[in-house]
Amino acid sequence: MVKENEKVTVWTSDEGRVCPVCSKAVLSCICQSAKSSVILGDGRVVIKLETNKRRGKDVTVISGLPMNESQLKSFSRLLKKKCGAGGTVKNGIIEIQGDKRDSVKSEVIESGFNPKVI
Repeated sequence: MVKENEKVTVWTSDEGRVCPVCSKAVLSCICQSAKSSVILGDGRVVIKLETNKRRGKDVTVISGLPMNESQLKSFSRLLKKKCGAGGTVKNGIIEIQGDKRDSVKSEVIESGFNPKVI
């Protein structure tokens, strides 16, 4: 545990990012609380359709959700079930296969967010 007046190392050239709680490298962190408490989104929820670099396939992309990794995965599971489609979570962004913008928008609004559809 870090005391109030101690300096905290957050990055080293040997290990990269360092967990402020246990002082280990983030990838080998022993206190799982630091990993699960990081909020990935900025709060500006955007729903858009992408086809770039996907061989012409449509993918609905939801970004900006202010959730941590485990919350994003569970919300993604709910969206995939409601849409009847596959999908994934990558770098804080949920991707749902197909053009499901209307279904996703209604579910995001039910969850208490105000999305912008592009």
